[in-house]
Amino acid sequence: MVNVHFSGTLAAEDLIHVVGKGETIYSISRFYSVTAENLMKANGIADPSRLQAGSRLIIPVTAVSALPNSGPVQTLVDYRAVRGDTLYSIARTYNITLHNLLDINNFTSNHALRAGDVIKVPGIAAVNNTAPPSAPQASAQPPSSLQPSSPINTGAAGIYALRWPVMPKEISYMTGQMGVVVEGDQFESVKSLTQGSVVSAGPWRKFGRVVIIETAGGYYYMYGGLDALSINVGDRITPGMEVGKLGINSVSDKPQLYFMVFRSDTPIDPASAPRA
Repeated sequence: MVNVHFSGTLAAEDLIHVVGKGETIYSISRFYSVTAENLMKANGIADPSRLQAGSRLIIPVTAVSALPNSGPVQTLVDYRAVRGDTLYSIARTYNITLHNLLDINNFTSNHALRAGDVIKVPGIAAVNNTAPPSAPQASAQPPSSLQPSSPINTGAAGIYALRWPVMPKEISYMTGQMGVVVEGDQFESVKSLTQGSVVSAGPWRKFGRVVIIETAGGYYYMYGGLDALSINVGDRITPGMEVGKLGINSVSDKPQLYFMVFRSDTPIDPASAPRA
């Protein structure tokens, strides 16, 4: 098990994330839009392959700006190793560290690469023999703009008849995202749509206070734009339980909930996401 030694005092804006089954340093860093190096440094982790479910990680939100830009995080594609390839040479080709490449593929530091092996690499053009790219996956990166697109027509697919975390006055899809912005009332109770466990709770850049709940089937439900939180990391949540109070968006000056659902880093349309 990883022995986590925090490298400094936990900042007020930092999050705590409880590692779920199958998660890696790379997948967690992609979800929170921080670099894997900063995530490892914040938690004193030297070997990312030893990360275990149940570990608590500091998410250094202040390090978000260390990313190259605010655009989408690179997707992953398949790469077929050829004769002469090494993990180190592949990592250099794709401009990532060896630690990142190992973590992406859940390899140990002594993993033996063989010609013909198919591994995951960042989704950029390869310089030699590659297998067909896998289907692109959208990122959990916060959008560069939180301005919603045009409001959804009130009769559109009965979307307003669905159960939402707040009573919807208006629902809009985020520009370039599968998440929605749901307008409600200030300080309205924001309620969980499912049962699950709280894996993250606290301030998150661009989204105000945020709660992320992991549910059965590998789903993650994100409730953002909260004024206050009613739960803590590690709490068990049941459908209809309050996770926080709705806050005011500083740009629109309206009470707006940012609601997103992900499964394996892929966004799910919140209107079709499972509801308990």
